[in-house]
Amino acid sequence: MDLDRTTTALLTGLLDPANAAAWELFDRRYRSILVGFARNCGLKDNDAAEIAQATIVRFVEEYREGRYDRTRGRLGAWLVTIARYRMLDMRRRAGTARVERGESAMIDLDDEKSVSEVYEAERRRAVLAAALDELKTRSRTDPKTVQAFEMLVYHGLSVAVVAQELGMSAHDVYLAKSRVAAKLREIVIRLEEEYEEAPGDWESTGKRPSAGLGP
Repeated sequence: MDLDRTTTALLTGLLDPANAAAWELFDRRYRSILVGFARNCGLKDNDAAEIAQATIVRFVEEYREGRYDRTRGRLGAWLVTIARYRMLDMRRRAGTARVERGESAMIDLDDEKSVSEVYEAERRRAVLAAALDELKTRSRTDPKTVQAFEMLVYHGLSVAVVAQELGMSAHDVYLAKSRVAAKLREIVIRLEEEYEEAPGDWESTGKRPSAGLGP
């Protein structure tokens, strides 16, 4: 069974406590998302790492106990629920000390919809980053073409500056952006399917995975 292909295969592997490969892949796939998610909810690095660890361990425990029902929602929603309760507990534990010192409380976590949106934004960012890494390391795309795209999209440089820096014409810079964006879309759609999330929210709703990937 190819664990990398679908979340279904990965979760099946997690049922076996001796399947280290499944645990390592699940951890690698979701830990960075959960850490970024917790940071974006207002936690410091150490606390964010603690939340990510506790969430992963708790999810696997509940899944092996048969408490995770995929028909009732996506895996990400289950992770968000676990992480949110962990962050609320952390906020409550720290609340008294902060009040005594006159400090402001952690970001409000009571709005479930907003918290879910923070997670989804971080998940999309992680998928796009993985797609760009795959494009760089596992495709035959000219490195200069990818560099031109990154300079335009991620560094916000003008077409004229990118063209001068890379010794390209303005037309070639625009063409590089279009080519990389198209290839990234293909990879993102496949990664979304492997994660078994909605196949490209940016495709079905008109939202794109990142600014600059448009036509």
